[in-house]
Amino acid sequence: MARFRTWVGIALAGALSVSLAACSSTGGKRAEDARKAAAAQGRAAVNTPRWTFAMITHSGDGDTFWDIVQSGARQAAVKDNIKFLYSHDDEAQQQAQLVDAAVDKKVDGIIVTLAKPDAMKAAVARAEKAGIPVITVNSGSEESKAFGALTHIGQDETIAGEAVGDELNRRGRKKALCVLHEQGNVGHEQRCDGVAETFRGRLQKLYVNGTNMPDVQSAIEAKLQADKSVDSVVTLGAPYADTAVKARSDAGSKAEVDTFDLNATVAASLKNGTLGFAVDQQPYLQGYQAVDLLWLYKYNGDVLGGGKPVLTGPQIITKDQASALADYTERGTR
Repeated sequence: MARFRTWVGIALAGALSVSLAACSSTGGKRAEDARKAAAAQGRAAVNTPRWTFAMITHSGDGDTFWDIVQSGARQAAVKDNIKFLYSHDDEAQQQAQLVDAAVDKKVDGIIVTLAKPDAMKAAVARAEKAGIPVITVNSGSEESKAFGALTHIGQDETIAGEAVGDELNRRGRKKALCVLHEQGNVGHEQRCDGVAETFRGRLQKLYVNGTNMPDVQSAIEAKLQADKSVDSVVTLGAPYADTAVKARSDAGSKAEVDTFDLNATVAASLKNGTLGFAVDQQPYLQGYQAVDLLWLYKYNGDVLGGGKPVLTGPQIITKDQASALADYTERGTR
């Protein structure tokens, strides 16, 4: 059976290469050149109607993670001839109101996060009632289908947490601190709970006010000073990793700092050994795919996932992989 599959794979690959060669020699190459030229000039690569898609997230101000999500979404919007609108609020009720405002504008599609799903349920239902297709991203994978969304794009937070627990075990860690910077965010709780599920050591949660970095640093520092047995600090967002490193230094601790999510600072810190590892959920891909899948649904009735989330992570990034990602993080796509 394995030999049969191998020969089938070879046959398919050969047929595909012949097909591509034939295509490239005629109109296919011209079409591809036209698409590349359009993208380089910031023009659409399709001639479908200029639909309007709105993305509404639970991001706070200055969160670099969401800059990367937006970068992907805007790139796809240019390609797909989409007018892209972005808004955000870290207060759930205000985020729900932003969804309502998008419905009132009669947008053609909505992309939304469900960090605090109970507060978002009615707003998503209103969009559905208005006939506006909805895709959820990043958070709320368990609620997405129940709320009527086409699909969810992101990582399974529990699986991501379990991957962190496994990596901590591999590194021989015995006591970890999981720093939650946004109380009430179900995804954050799932991450820490996932770590606890596979980590053979002891895990303790530390809740901090993520909107106040000095307070975040003070809280981590105080915990590390009070408990010298903590040998690993896990932050749940890239901006908080550097703050945890500073807290570790001021506390005189030797705990390793690890983090969820990636940005240029995290990549540099991985490369120089300041951080142990990071979990990349590829936010650029979340934004890009959300816009692209809404376009595909509007244009061709396509839906990916088969009722299951479309996973963009997790991927464990260590010092060994950091150098290869430098160019991507510098341009804001990883």
